[in-house]
Amino acid sequence: MQTREQILEALTHILVDEFEVEADDITLEASLYEELDLDSIDAVDLVIKLQQMTGKKIKPEEFKAVRSVGDVVTAIEGLVKG
Repeated sequence: MQTREQILEALTHILVDEFEVEADDITLEASLYEELDLDSIDAVDLVIKLQQMTGKKIKPEEFKAVRSVGDVVTAIEGLVKG
């Protein structure tokens, strides 16, 4: 089972490596769209990377409400527990 910290760490690696986000900008409160400057295409790419990371299928509607890094961590946490 992955902890929130492990999920955040993995998500941070993805954001830094794939989306060129500064690691220092990634906090649980950081907005994906405003603060981290992701767009809708980035969001789709992020979902694909998260599916690869978790081995779980992520339904787009599950990520519609995701706005912050913390929301992503919570959504992944729900997936890996489910």
